[in-house]
Amino acid sequence: MAKKEFSFNEAVIKIEEILRNIESGDLDVDRLAIEVKNASELIKQCQKKLKTTEEEINSIFKDLV
Repeated sequence: MAKKEFSFNEAVIKIEEILRNIESGDLDVDRLAIEVKNASELIKQCQKKLKTTEEEINSIFKDLV
């Protein structure tokens, strides 16, 4: 998977899709490795978005005080 940026919701949906594929047991070993790598990248994107959002919210609240 190229380093495409997904919205948070798109990334979560894609991660859930990957998990369903993994849980189905239908993936061969080579595809499994690719899917796990893709999920890992999507999780990193989600973590980054959550951290950024948290910082923005904290900044807004700090300005209110």
